Amino acid sequence: MAEDAGRCESYHNLNQELVATFWCPRREEAAELLYCCGFADLKYCCSEPGNYFPYEHGYMWTLSIGALIGLGVAALVLLAFVISVCVLCYLFLYSKPQRLDSGLKL
Repeated sequence: MAEDAGRCESYHNLNQELVATFWCPRREEAAELLYCCGFADLKYCCSEPGNYFPYEHGYMWTLSIGALIGLGVAALVLLAFVISVCVLCYLFLYSKPQRLDSGLKL
């Protein structure tokens, strides 16, 4: 199994084109890229086995900041909803309707 760590099996990319089997490292790549990494539709040579992201770390920080902003907005919307429900429940439970005067005195 260890001797096959540098072999990337053939696959179909996003354009449904067949990419042939290749060995790592490729001729045009650095010698330390010994392992086949990536997904079913994107394979490449890398220096760490099990690596799935061929992007620079800056890309991942941008993704993390975007995710944090999205989660923050979602949390604020949820908080506003919960506060609104609490206020409406309070008004429903503690506001008494006015008694109607029937005009009859008993």
